[in-house]
Amino acid sequence: MEDKPDNSKIIEYLFDPEISEILAELESGSKESSYLASKSKISEDVLKNKLSYLLKYGFVRQTNEDGKIVYTADAEKLGKVMENNSNFDTAIDGLTTMDSYLN
Repeated sequence: MEDKPDNSKIIEYLFDPEISEILAELESGSKESSYLASKSKISEDVLKNKLSYLLKYGFVRQTNEDGKIVYTADAEKLGKVMENNSNFDTAIDGLTTMDSYLN
């Protein structure tokens, strides 16, 4: 039996402010761990820990280039989770309802 990601957990990670900021940085291409850590004001170890679930299932890849850790997002794989996940629709509906109460 193949170990598959929990789509609701992936969505939870995508809505995490720090992780979404990191993924936004990766939209334009691969970035060094040191750059992402500095930009997020966290250590490289904390960065790796925050990305661990996404790394485990290939939503983000980690490579070693010239002795430096480099992260790359798999935009296609992340996009498929967003497109195919009914939990995303539920989350949007919940946010819309909450927004209507606030306004």
